[in-house]
Amino acid sequence: MTYWYEGPLAAFDTETTGVDVETDRIVSAALVVQDAPGTRPRVSRWLVNPGVPVPAGATEVHGLTDDHLQRNGRWPSPVMFEIAGLLAEQAAAGRPLVVMNAPFDLTLLDRELRRHRASALGHWVDATPLRVLDPRVLDKHLDRYRKGRRTLTDLCAHYGVTLADAHDAAADALAALEV
Repeated sequence: MTYWYEGPLAAFDTETTGVDVETDRIVSAALVVQDAPGTRPRVSRWLVNPGVPVPAGATEVHGLTDDHLQRNGRWPSPVMFEIAGLLAEQAAAGRPLVVMNAPFDLTLLDRELRRHRASALGHWVDATPLRVLDPRVLDKHLDRYRKGRRTLTDLCAHYGVTLADAHDAAADALAALEV
């Protein structure tokens, strides 16, 4: 018997200019799609020039500087369009989407879509809603009384998942998928 978590899964992650979903911006994002356990995942990556300065504190976390983003990042509008389209494809395929701290990443994506595309994330997935799995929420449900933090790094250590390059959107998405 095949269980839902053994089937195709996708994972999404962002790196941002900060932690305020209303004002901060996405500077990189990744969607990782794994068709079956043990198969090589397909990775889509985006690097975004947010059009606003990246605070030093954010750069310390993810290593993406203003200069690098201005030279190599794409304008946000087409990136948000591509991301929303791919997430809608995952929803239409019935593929669950793993998102660590989903309220933050998906709300920030919604605000970026509203800012740059004049449409909400819900517009993209109204025909088939996203089936979101948040590892933090699932872990809290399974082990409510365990002491300690439940960051991605902490969950990876707890469940024996290798997090090769923390704060790289693709590495974080893959680790969340494995947790």
